[in-house]
Amino acid sequence: MSGEGLDMKRLIGFAGLAVAVGLSGCGVTRFMDRSAVVAEPSPCTAKRFEVYFADSEARLTEAARQAIGMAAAQLQGCDIRKVEVLGLADARGGATANLSLSERRAQAVAEALTAAGWPAPAFEVEAAGDEGAVTDAGVREPMRRRTEVLVDAVPR
Repeated sequence: MSGEGLDMKRLIGFAGLAVAVGLSGCGVTRFMDRSAVVAEPSPCTAKRFEVYFADSEARLTEAARQAIGMAAAQLQGCDIRKVEVLGLADARGGATANLSLSERRAQAVAEALTAAGWPAPAFEVEAAGDEGAVTDAGVREPMRRRTEVLVDAVPR
């Protein structure tokens, strides 16, 4: 083997060794503590959830009670500043009946959240009747038999 070929092998070997030594210092021995750069997200943020109702009903179903319970538990320990509750209905029935039904739905959800410990003064309860049940495409859907809840919460 010529001297030039031997020198090239040494140079490549030395470069590989230098890279390996350099990289070894980045991996095993120099990890930062993740807690210094990664924080657990706070559950105390703005939230939106929906509570669905049976056709022509304002009584909370078991699924509705579970949704309310989960939301209340998730925000336990937070400072709840504002809660907007909007009752909706589908297009069946007259405008007056749908508005009344929407009001009763919104009130049922607000009462359940207040019973779960949320501050009553923070609530804004509204009803949209079947007018709020129109989608972007103008289609009225049975899934509009619901109450939308928007919560403004921050850490204490």
